[in-house]
Amino acid sequence: MMNFIPPRLRKPALIGIAGAVFSVAWVVRGGPLWWVSIMAGVATVIRVVALWALGGRDTDEGALAGSRADERQRMVGLRSRAVAGSAAAVTAFLGLSVTIATKSPAWWAFLVMMAVIFFAYLFGLSDFGADTDSPADGESAHYAARSPASW
Repeated sequence: MMNFIPPRLRKPALIGIAGAVFSVAWVVRGGPLWWVSIMAGVATVIRVVALWALGGRDTDEGALAGSRADERQRMVGLRSRAVAGSAAAVTAFLGLSVTIATKSPAWWAFLVMMAVIFFAYLFGLSDFGADTDSPADGESAHYAARSPASW
C-alpha cells in the first residue's frame, strides 16, 4: 500500500499527516482556543522527529518505528489492535445506551461508531478469513491430502 515511501519514513509520515489534520481542525474551529493548533503542530513535529530517529536504531522499538517488525512483533501489534477494537465496540455500545437513556441528541454518533466497527470487523473476516485450502482444526495435513479411496 505504501511501498513508494521508505519503511523508516512510513510511521513518521502517518503521524505527521494526522497531526497536521488535527492542527488544522483547531484552526478551522477558531474561537478562543485557536492557539491549541500551535501546540498540536509543535507536538507533531517533535513526535515525527523522535519516530524517525528511533526508526534508525537496531532495537525492537526501532524495528517497530522503522516499519521492519518481525512476525512476533507483528503478532503483538495485531493482538493489541484486536483488544483496542473490542474496547472501542464496548465503549460505543455503552455510549449509545447512555445517550439514548438520557435523551441526548448525540446518540447517532455512537451508532455511527458501532456501524464502522461492525463493518471493519466484517471486512477483517473477509480479508483475513480462513483459507479454504488449509486443513480444518485438529485435522493433519497428511489426512486432508489423502482421498478416501487410498485408505
